[in-house]
This record gives sequence, structure tokens and C-alpha cells, in this order.
Amino acid sequence: MTILTCFALKEEAAPFRKVAAAKPGVSILIVGIGRQNAEKSVRQFLATHSPELVLTCGFAGGLDPDLKLGDVIFELGHRPSAIGHQSKPPHVGCHEKLIAAGAKPVRFHCADRIATTVAEKQALRHQTGADAVEMESAAIQDVCRERGLACVTVRVISDAANEDLPLDFNALAKPDQSLDFGKLAWTVAKSPGKIGALLALQRKTRLAANQLAAVLAQVTFP
Repeated sequence: MTILTCFALKEEAAPFRKVAAAKPGVSILIVGIGRQNAEKSVRQFLATHSPELVLTCGFAGGLDPDLKLGDVIFELGHRPSAIGHQSKPPHVGCHEKLIAAGAKPVRFHCADRIATTVAEKQALRHQTGADAVEMESAAIQDVCRERGLACVTVRVISDAANEDLPLDFNALAKPDQSLDFGKLAWTVAKSPGKIGALLALQRKTRLAANQLAAVLAQVTFP
């Protein structure tokens, strides 16, 4: 099986890239942050490639208070049938592999901004009923649905529902939604007390990325 794995950021993909380096049939695509970047990148890739399965991967913020740092979670997409109705997911074995690897089935909400505070996460939980929030998968799922491709969202909790992020990363984004490191450096210089929290976040995201890679290895390789 040929598999495309999509990540918004290279940091999310780094541990899995090491695992996948020697494995044929698995591609890694860095799509950028947000729906628009994800859709553009995936459409460009699919113009010249035909994977049998697409996995939309990376970090997610917890909305369900029971989800903890490092929990790997997933949601199956559907492929339309020839008569225009949704068929059963064409990736039956993928569900079993994810469960066996310790991943938990959830409902995702695809947002247009990073949920940075506990209050924002609680509001999203109330408004959407979702268990976790991220920013790319809905766009990737839509492109795959158009093309009749199997697609599964597989994410890992990098910040739990009861955790604030140390900074408002939305305010530090460029127009293309990538992080403006100049703004980040200026913000940290003005608030050096945030350095410890940022280092702690870095450790958490590394742990989360490693957890995700371990599950993806079990799902993508026999």
C-alpha cells in the first residue's frame, strides 16, 4: 500500500521521518498551518501521485478533559461511492491497527486559529461537541473525499484541555500562518519569564511527536 502522511510542521513529522526513511511506499508531506495551506499542498501532491491511503497527522489541542498529553487519537474519513453516497470506510484494517496501537477514536474540530487558553477550549467543546481541535484535517479530508481517496486523521494531544499555552501564537503568525520568529524573539525579550514555559512546551511537543510516530509506525508498516 502507498501511503501519504501529511503534517503541518516539520517538527511534528521529525520522529516519524526517521522511522519511515527506510520504508518504501510511505511519503511525508509538510503542508503548512491552516486549511488553505493544507488544501493547496495536498492538491499539488495529488496532481502527480496516487496514494491508496492519506493520513492527516500532527498535534491537536485537547477539548475533552479526559485526553492527556501524548494520547494518540483518530477519526476515520469516508470515501464517496459511485452513486454519490458515502460508503463504509475503505480502510477497515486501519481502524483495528490504530486501536491495537493504543489510539483512541474521537471527534475533531478543525479551527481557523490556535486555541491558546482553557477558556477557548471549553467554549469550543461546548459549541462543537468535539474532543480535540486542530487546523488542517478538514481541508485534507475534503480533497480526499473529492478524489475518492481513503483518509484518516491521526493526531496526538500536545496540550490538554486544562492547559493554557504560554503565548498567543495567533498574534505571532505571519499572513501565511507560519510563525514569525522575529515577533517571537521580541515577545520573549519583553517577557523573559515566559522562557521556562516555552521550554516546557517544547519538551511536551517532542514527547507528543514521539508518541505519534510510534503509533504511525504500527499503522503504516506491517
